Amino acid sequence: MNHLLPMVVALPLLGAALLVAVGRRLPRLVAEATGGAVAAATAGLVLHLLFFSSATASEWVGGWEPREGHSVGIVLVGDRPALGLAAAVCLLTVAVLAYSWRYFEESPERHAGTFPALVLLFQSGMCGFVLTGDLFNAFVFFELMSVVAYALTGYRVEEAKAVQGALTFGIVNSLGAYATLTGIVLLYARTGELGMRQIGQTLDAQGPPDLLVLAAFVLVLTGLLVKAAAVPFHFWLPDAHAVAPTPVCMLLSGVMVELGVYGVGRVYWTVFGGSGGIPAADAQRALVTLGVASAVVGTLMCWKQRHLKRLLAYSTVSHTGLFLIGLGLLTPESAGGVAVYVLGHAGVKAALFACVGILLDRYGSVDEYELLGRAGELRLVAAMFVTGGLALAGLPPFGAGLGKAAVEEAAGGPLTVLFVVVSAVTGGAVLRVAARVFGGLGPRPSDDTAYETSGEDEEPETKGKLGRVPDTMLAVPAVLLCAALAVGLVPGAAAGVGRAVDEAVAGVAAVPVHWSAAGVVLGLLSTGLAVGLAAYAVRRPRRSAARDWTEPLRRLHSGHIGDYVAWVLAGMTLLAALALPGLVT
Repeated sequence: MNHLLPMVVALPLLGAALLVAVGRRLPRLVAEATGGAVAAATAGLVLHLLFFSSATASEWVGGWEPREGHSVGIVLVGDRPALGLAAAVCLLTVAVLAYSWRYFEESPERHAGTFPALVLLFQSGMCGFVLTGDLFNAFVFFELMSVVAYALTGYRVEEAKAVQGALTFGIVNSLGAYATLTGIVLLYARTGELGMRQIGQTLDAQGPPDLLVLAAFVLVLTGLLVKAAAVPFHFWLPDAHAVAPTPVCMLLSGVMVELGVYGVGRVYWTVFGGSGGIPAADAQRALVTLGVASAVVGTLMCWKQRHLKRLLAYSTVSHTGLFLIGLGLLTPESAGGVAVYVLGHAGVKAALFACVGILLDRYGSVDEYELLGRAGELRLVAAMFVTGGLALAGLPPFGAGLGKAAVEEAAGGPLTVLFVVVSAVTGGAVLRVAARVFGGLGPRPSDDTAYETSGEDEEPETKGKLGRVPDTMLAVPAVLLCAALAVGLVPGAAAGVGRAVDEAVAGVAAVPVHWSAAGVVLGLLSTGLAVGLAAYAVRRPRRSAARDWTEPLRRLHSGHIGDYVAWVLAGMTLLAALALPGLVT
């Protein structure tokens, strides 16, 4: 069955090639049905491999197997964590194509296959990234994924802001990719290997790490942390989300950012986690520090937004921080919790973006102030938006709440307080929007926040404003929220995810991921705080004096590409400083 692994990457590539070749001659209905069928077939193949293949499945593409311990071939590794994440990628891709069914006003140059072809290429790049077993091909798939993401972000190329957002996205992520490639070159020069496990084994055999290993660690992780939108590498994310089409936002925040977190964990445990890599204490300090910074900055910025897409984008930054903290604890318990957290978060965040897309196409706005009380007629959308906010806050029994509870139990102490506060504030921001937009609660806030980006007078992504919301646009977020609920509710689901993670990390979790009394209490506490914050916000609109202390943080998000590049370099320096102490003692 191992020979089917390359088809996970090849099938969407072939589907994209077909749509590019004949898309001009196909009716839109046929082109979009073809894209959906290919994405669904790939998802079915991945699920088949996940449930029926060996836990150590691997395949050397084209039969280029190692000779005398060395190889130049492409190896795909189908272990449970990789296949599980690939399944999440494929299922969300299917959901996005279903959501965007006859969605956009017009394909570029009347080429009906353009958008589904780009989505299939994105799917192929993401699946290749999670399945590959060597660093160089991880970089290749990383770049395929990135280039397609740039094109999807700037899909509405006739709008200047879409081009600007895509350009910012492209430059910052390309800089991260160059750093990763440089780190791969250093590792190849030292070990003569490109396979992740082979590099790790060779480094361990060569003795304690030195500055070259540290440099490689910093460079490789820089590209992954840029993709994960961790502070201070995160500046591109809100700019890209603000202009990208809604289905693209669902993929960017739903799975692409999480792939960066996955890459960090995979590279550390496989390449740098041994005696010849970065000491655990140093890696823990680096990842937890960046995670805390991401959680704090993302939370503060999320609460301050009135542009709904930017609000959700900053909540992604804050939750990325929580994922990095859990990953940085370097324990099987925390790693299993992060895996469950990621799966639950993916469904919730994609569903929230889908609901925002409905508001955009119905009212031509994604501005919290302008939409005050206008969407009360959309009761189902309101229910889904409120449900998404509660799930984001950690409400049991959603999967995000279960993952949060598992990581809190592994972290303990002040980090648990941080998890509760971040979940409460980001969930509260979503509930605040729901109260104002759907419920019309509270007075209209005074528009004294000119320094913020508003979402007024946005162009709908459909042909004019929707008079009736299509059933597909309503069904997709509902199914995604049900899936996020199933992760935390279905017996054995979370424990199965935890066992899969145990196969890929050092050690085995003493206790499987499960609901505990403390986890339920903390989940209810963060949810209650979120509701309280939302109620306080709609009753007491912001005043000018209340925002002064956060204005310096706002000014850092300048929108200037040069500033963002400088922050990438500052982040690399910080990462090196945090990981250095163990090498000089």
